Amino acid sequence: MEVPNPSLEAWPRPRLVVSACLGFAAVRYSGELIPDKVVAALKAHVDFVPVCPEVEIGLGVPRPTVRLVRGEDGPRMVQPKTREDLTERMRAFSRAFLSGLGEVEGFILKNRSPTCALKDAKVYAYADQGGAVGHGPGLFAQAVMAAFPLLPKEDEGRLTSARVRAQFFTRIFGLARLRRLRDLGELMAFHARYKLLLMAYNQKETRALGRLLGEARGKAFQEVLRAYEAGFLRATEKPYRLGAMADAFLHAFGYFKKGLSAREKAHFLDLLLDFREERAPLEAPLALLHSWALRFGQEYIEAQALLMPYPKPLMDLKSS
Repeated sequence: MEVPNPSLEAWPRPRLVVSACLGFAAVRYSGELIPDKVVAALKAHVDFVPVCPEVEIGLGVPRPTVRLVRGEDGPRMVQPKTREDLTERMRAFSRAFLSGLGEVEGFILKNRSPTCALKDAKVYAYADQGGAVGHGPGLFAQAVMAAFPLLPKEDEGRLTSARVRAQFFTRIFGLARLRRLRDLGELMAFHARYKLLLMAYNQKETRALGRLLGEARGKAFQEVLRAYEAGFLRATEKPYRLGAMADAFLHAFGYFKKGLSAREKAHFLDLLLDFREERAPLEAPLALLHSWALRFGQEYIEAQALLMPYPKPLMDLKSS
């Protein structure tokens, strides 16, 4: 099967919901705007939908802080200064916003926020005294996870990790590509392009996707596409393991071995060991494999999403 060459195609623009305080508006409780390197880099490649849930329910800027307080049916969102319980207002806004959102490929939300945190918002025993007794998701983030359980979701703190960032970018750009496919032939070409990369993330789910396509003829394409999308998101749900990614690189390396000198082979294997032991970044073996694909005219490997799973400028970001 012919695999399209990604270098000849424009990248689709994923649509992402983002906490508005991350470089879009000065809407933090303190009136701050929080510049974020990853969000700033993404602006040239994605379409953002900024939102500040606290502002949307009528809280001003600046404003008294809110906190999550233990309740019988889960954390409640309370403003200690006014003693107002804002839980139902936040839940109503979240339902309305998310139901009217339309198709999105993912979310980048503010960590430690009582509304937007995915897992690390502080939870208190009392509204106006005492320290935190636990941590959990903010109220808006809870609604996001319930409405879009499989979609990519990260906070800006975790995106400083190179491996987490690579996983998130791979997922949102892969999903955006998937959603633009028009027929089974295009979906099969997508799977051929992503096969090595998917194997580096989750071999079991990748094999299941192959079986899905093998049994797809005669079925409604949109039904097959929805099932493939869910499988793609399950396959990439966790960051790649170093060993599995190194094995994928080694598989690609096999296409060039006969044309390489002994020193080139030894150099690559040393580099792969450095990658496995976290002394070399992901981009180092990728760049070498890409250069060999061009040198030897190996179009199958050149077209693999393994070598370029998202736009090249985003591969140049450095971890903090």
